[in-house]
Amino acid sequence: MATTMAPRHSARALTAGGLTAVLVLSLAGCGEASRQNTASAGGGRSGGPGAAGAAKVPEATTFTTISGAPKDDAPDDTTDGLVAHPATAAAVFDRPGGRRIATLPTTELGGPTWVPVVESSGDWRRVLLPSRPNQASGWISATGLKTAHTPYTVQVELAQRRLTLRRAERAVGRWKVAVGGAKTPTPRGRTFVMANLAPAKKTPSPTVLPLGAHSATLDTFGGGPGTVALHGWPDASVFGQAVTHGCVRVPADALKALSRVPLGSLVLITA
Repeated sequence: MATTMAPRHSARALTAGGLTAVLVLSLAGCGEASRQNTASAGGGRSGGPGAAGAAKVPEATTFTTISGAPKDDAPDDTTDGLVAHPATAAAVFDRPGGRRIATLPTTELGGPTWVPVVESSGDWRRVLLPSRPNQASGWISATGLKTAHTPYTVQVELAQRRLTLRRAERAVGRWKVAVGGAKTPTPRGRTFVMANLAPAKKTPSPTVLPLGAHSATLDTFGGGPGTVALHGWPDASVFGQAVTHGCVRVPADALKALSRVPLGSLVLITA
């Protein structure tokens, strides 16, 4: 199991070719009509420990709910930056060697799957999942797992309506942002940068960074799964306000900095 620095990923166009399904990705807080996303909801299905019975469990993607997934028991903690990528579709268990609850595909929204490791036990890694319910986690075998380290952590403070980008625990940027309103709050807890997407329509945002979290009050938004995201907004008057459907709207310079953050990097959303 090799460990390297986390790779950076350029924004993947929503209209990129070679992807297997056309899906509507609803970003719960863009406040705009939903966008077409030519992204696969799954990934490779071959190989990996526990491959038998794979058809009986869902893939862990932003479109699915994973029953029996253990809830993250340290939602306010940071990590050491370790992130993991399954070289082949990986079986996800409720505990090391326990009951299989899902399959972690090799891709998420057309890009490579990278998830943060929040706990280790022998040859097992506990990772955060991109699926409902929020704060879902699962255990995967380290066998065949690619790992890397990201120095970045994103913190969103809801009461302060502030986003801080840290590299190696040092703040490298701090901005006022817009967060979820009273009826559609931005969900608290730790999650991660799941994908880096470039919408064909650049307004309201030229880049969208979906997170591994969903609106707690909207089961769907515009036909999509209610995925929460970091994205830009053309009207600067919203920054410092609680006005979104759950997403975090950020200024242009913040979006530029965040677009360079590697996939799998931790996003810590606190009160």
